[in-house]
Amino acid sequence: MQTGILNTDKPSGLTSHDVVDRVRSLTGIRRVGHAGTLDPLATGVLVVCVGRLATRVAEYLKGDPKTYWVEAFLGIATDTFDAEGEVVSRRPVGVDRDAVERALQGYLGSIEQIPPMYSAVKHRGKPLHRLARRGLEVEREPRQVDVHSLKLISWYPPRCAMVMSCSAGTYVRVLVHDLGQELGCGAHVSGLRRLASGGFQLRDAVTLDAFAEAVRAGRWQDMLHSVDSVLADRFPALRLGRVAARQLCSGQPVSADGTGVERTELARVYGPEGRFLGLAAYDAVRDVWRPHKVFVSPWPGLGSGESDGS
Repeated sequence: MQTGILNTDKPSGLTSHDVVDRVRSLTGIRRVGHAGTLDPLATGVLVVCVGRLATRVAEYLKGDPKTYWVEAFLGIATDTFDAEGEVVSRRPVGVDRDAVERALQGYLGSIEQIPPMYSAVKHRGKPLHRLARRGLEVEREPRQVDVHSLKLISWYPPRCAMVMSCSAGTYVRVLVHDLGQELGCGAHVSGLRRLASGGFQLRDAVTLDAFAEAVRAGRWQDMLHSVDSVLADRFPALRLGRVAARQLCSGQPVSADGTGVERTELARVYGPEGRFLGLAAYDAVRDVWRPHKVFVSPWPGLGSGESDGS
């Protein structure tokens, strides 16, 4: 299998792009991407899509909820809201564990966050972090995110550690910075580790060193999760006979009547031999399934489908 999803354990000091470049260099596969950025300081689960087919489904993985272990350093605020930034204030920490736990309750549920200046969010086509490094600050629109759980697990002042589960797009740095402002002492992220991204767990993640060793041993493909297995808990399976499969792979719709699958927005499509063909979108007006993303050539010339290593 030359295409699939790799659950990596990103080390500190590398950008998410650095990890992608490393996987691309090791495998020789040009089409590699990631599904959810981690800051250079952060470590943990970074989902990497290897091969053309896998990169075409990255959009469905980026929106997965995330779980983090985060360490906050109270009393010191930085311009980047993490340990890599310049210190902008130092204040005494006049709060105890109970005060922090009470404050954390206010960040549960749907909250609004203003993206930090040191981020990849773009303003008039330019990433905010480039403007920030030039000493500029621009107005940013607040974004709504969801914090599903947030628990203080360790208290060793001036530091404390929390575990939080949240929606994609949540800025942990912003939450810690806002917490510090509310407590009156300031705070920044001094440690961040992503424990999970959707169904991908840290306990199953592969380090880059282990992946490099697997490449040298010729068994790196064994570390990839198949695309259809990753999508299995998101979309139902639509199983088609030879004629209907040929139609769909040729860009034609197929009737939803009699397929026996729940009529949802998208479905995984399989041919008569059980081969994963792609994704179909349901058209409620005509009660048909339309091709959404097709990964193989039309029947009967299926061949090997798309070049996974392109």
